[in-house]
This record gives sequence, structure tokens and C-alpha cells, in this order.
Amino acid sequence: MITAGQVRAARALLGLDQRALAELSGLSLPTIQRMEASDGVIRGNVDSLMKLTAALTVAGIELLGDNAPSTSGGRGVRLKVPTS
Repeated sequence: MITAGQVRAARALLGLDQRALAELSGLSLPTIQRMEASDGVIRGNVDSLMKLTAALTVAGIELLGDNAPSTSGGRGVRLKVPTS
């Protein structure tokens, strides 16, 4: 699963605009726009989600799920879950 926030953050880390990410992933610009505008976990066509995550991975992004450790070195960011 990938969230809209992860896509926006990954794009920012790579210095890409939405059009460039669309080209990199083989998806349309409106598809990228819809994905980034969604609330929380992106829902949609599995093939499109696979293309997006594959493109981000090839570009050097490591997508992390909740409580998952980073498996490689390098700098990055992670959103901490607020504690009550």
C-alpha cells in the first residue's frame, strides 16, 4: 500500500513534478493527480499502483510501511505517528 503523502514526498525527494512522474511511471498526468489528491492510502487499479511503485523504486525511493525498518542506507524522511 502506498499513500498520497508518500507519493508527494517521493516526488519532492526526486525533484520531479507530476508530469515527470507520469512519464517515468508510464501513467497519465490525470492518474498521478488523482493518486496524489486521494486521502490516505491510494486506491485504484493494481497495475497502475505497481507501475508507480516500480518507477519510484528504480528512481531510488524506498517505500516504507508502518513500523517497517529501512533495509538500506541513505538519507530519508519518515512521518512519526503521534502519541496520545
